[in-house]
Amino acid sequence: MRLRGSYSAFPSFNSASSALDAPKLPPTLTDPGRSGPASPEVPDVPAILELIRELADYEHELDKVEATEEKLLETIAFAPSEPAADGSSSSSATEPTSPSKPARCLVLLTPTGTPAGIALYFYNYSTWRARPGIYLEDLYVRQSERGKGYGKRLLVELAREVVAMKGGRLEWSVLKWNEPSIRFYESIGARTMSEWVGMRVDGEGLDKLASLLD
Repeated sequence: MRLRGSYSAFPSFNSASSALDAPKLPPTLTDPGRSGPASPEVPDVPAILELIRELADYEHELDKVEATEEKLLETIAFAPSEPAADGSSSSSATEPTSPSKPARCLVLLTPTGTPAGIALYFYNYSTWRARPGIYLEDLYVRQSERGKGYGKRLLVELAREVVAMKGGRLEWSVLKWNEPSIRFYESIGARTMSEWVGMRVDGEGLDKLASLLD
């Protein structure tokens, strides 16, 4: 398995060095936006969009997907063409995020080079801790590729980035009916935030709120 830290920089990694990585994997992490030994790779945006649509279909919301390849290119921050000099996984070595490009993405590849999963995420902040963190917007591994440790690998890489930037937490949301995912997350140490209720304003409600004081 290869992990294309497609829009974030990660060092070369030997999976045998971590007990959290169940499968024995090739010791490479590459970036689609980074120059490789032979020729530069390009972002695998079509594969990312395909996986997003598969996730939406799994969650019975395929008709809600508005993402396009163009929109993904406009809103995801890309990796640099060269790794950091010290080989670190510091996010400072990547293209800066911005209000219009807030997201990063990891693309996980099988040993044959087929995209098997993605982790789309962005940076957040804890006011009480005064520390940065990562919010995982979507994690998806193709159903045909599950049970191979791929989801765990993606989460481990995100946790490493949080630790590297001295962050406070890695967090995400999961649908209540998705019990297999909940059990998996709990098995790796995540806990449910049952005392919190998610709130959202979007669509016409967002426009209405924005003009509430006009």
